[in-house]
Amino acid sequence: MATDQDFDDFDDDDASDGTEMSFLGHLEELRWHILRSVASFFIFAVAAWFFREFIFSSIILGPTKTDFYTNQILCQAADLFNMPSLCMQKADFILQSREVSGQFMMALTQSIIVGLLFAFPYMFHELWRFIKPGLKSKELKAARGAVFWVSVLFFSGVAFGYFVVAPMAINFLANFKLDPSIQNQFDINDYISLLSMLTLACGITFQLPMIAFVLSKVGILTPSFMREYRRHALIVIFIVAAIITPSPDVISQLLVAFPLLGLYEISIGVSGRVLKRKMREEEMESNS
Repeated sequence: MATDQDFDDFDDDDASDGTEMSFLGHLEELRWHILRSVASFFIFAVAAWFFREFIFSSIILGPTKTDFYTNQILCQAADLFNMPSLCMQKADFILQSREVSGQFMMALTQSIIVGLLFAFPYMFHELWRFIKPGLKSKELKAARGAVFWVSVLFFSGVAFGYFVVAPMAINFLANFKLDPSIQNQFDINDYISLLSMLTLACGITFQLPMIAFVLSKVGILTPSFMREYRRHALIVIFIVAAIITPSPDVISQLLVAFPLLGLYEISIGVSGRVLKRKMREEEMESNS
């Protein structure tokens, strides 16, 4: 994994020479950043298209299978704690394509999603390179490592959504029946939309520490505020965990709740560090 120092090496070309760029110059610079971002997305999307059968059968349909990595761990935990409900059952549903071009469009959609997913770090890096010249030295110092941490948090959230949240939610919905005579037959587009929503939503949710950092820098958020409303946050987190994991066992709910609780506590620490740095800088300015 590249560090922000690695990314900084690419920015040497964009170093300002002390002259102010015109409006048209900014547009031209933005155009090239967009073109490079689109090119990176296109490369990953094309690669995903050639591996579409593997991606669909092994990755997209992975959470529905009993030998999925998460389910194996949960079944071992079920034996250890004597909680059979923790081990997920075989997803009882049938996927259907109800349109003539349904499977072709699904292959195209999955290629686009995979392309965006893997191109995200570079696309964010290009956005950062466009914004960076307009920042002051203090702002640049404070935002050092932004590309690296945003990417790490995003992929951590996507992994959490794919390996933890998605299997539990899909298994519950697939096996939920009002009557045994009713068979679950899902449209493939609905299944992909659900899987994408759960994984990408977790990827965005895991940006909470970065959001806390930015809001703390502008003075909107403080660690004391987050500590004061910690109990409210705990209630919301456990409600979300209960909705995502409708199983009555506590362990599956804790599997979802603990990472979210950890993110909240990390965000408090991030906000605290920003506040201390602000106070130290103000003290240095007052003494000078």
